[in-house]
Amino acid sequence: MQVSAVIALRCALAACGKKEDAAPATDAAPATAATAPAVTAQTAVSAKVSALSVEQLREAARKAYVENRLYAPAEDNAVEYYLALREKAPADAVASSALTDLLPMTVIATEQSVGREDFAEAQRLAALIERADPQHPAVARLKASIGTSQDALAKRAEQEKLTAEEQLKKQAELEKQRQTQQQQQQQQAAQQLATQQAAERQAATQREAEQRAAEQRAAEQRASEQRSAERPAPTERAATASTATPASELRAVSTPAPRYPPEALRAGQSGEVQVEFTVGTDGSVTAARVVRSNPARVFDREAVNAVRKWRFQPVPSQVTTRRTIGFNPGG
Repeated sequence: MQVSAVIALRCALAACGKKEDAAPATDAAPATAATAPAVTAQTAVSAKVSALSVEQLREAARKAYVENRLYAPAEDNAVEYYLALREKAPADAVASSALTDLLPMTVIATEQSVGREDFAEAQRLAALIERADPQHPAVARLKASIGTSQDALAKRAEQEKLTAEEQLKKQAELEKQRQTQQQQQQQQAAQQLATQQAAERQAATQREAEQRAAEQRAAEQRASEQRSAERPAPTERAATASTATPASELRAVSTPAPRYPPEALRAGQSGEVQVEFTVGTDGSVTAARVVRSNPARVFDREAVNAVRKWRFQPVPSQVTTRRTIGFNPGG
């Protein structure tokens, strides 16, 4: 169905071009954007993109994202690839996260296309937005703006009686403006994303340092309290040792999975973190720290946060053990 719609669109445009060539210059009716066929949400992603496999879409989307082809050109941009990827793999969190980041700048690009009277491009971008999020608050407004601007252009074109030569010149200038503006905007958007991601990394590093410092202070305080406490008698130490609970006897009640860091998820980055933690007699985790991680500091914070939420069956005495938590963007 998508292939037929694309073919029909191209045929309609070709027919308009032939009609303009055949008519005299003085009587030529301007082929304004008001007569351009609407690009619907169902045809927003081309058959060429939809035909790619999940892995091909994931790689093409990543490459387009890195090369700042965020929503243009048609059939070779990150939004279309991520849309097709989400439809073929609905559970793919990378696609959903990337679309959330890309939609605001696509809305701006649509508004700019309407402003320069490039309605075909505006309809294409609006259709991408609608397909990504049918309930997006900007969809209805953009459609109304496109329709109103098309009507205004049609009336103005009728009044000015643009010749076929003037129309071709206008279309060439329009294409030049589109390419220049979209290239500049995509570069600016990529720079903003890079700045935002760098700020997030810096904030995460600072939070991790603060957390480690707090854990170190707490450990030093506990050690000081233990040193100042009265040492138990030999018989008491023996009794305590006999009731100690080995780590193998821990019985998990709830071990929620850690949250996947958004930046690592978009980059498709995987890794693992070994966490040492202590389980209190009530089964709650009273302390947790990172023993080692690969890659360093990428998943540490989320791993420790998840372990602190774990719960086990109550034990006679506290137990300290280690677990390795893996992170894999593919599940």
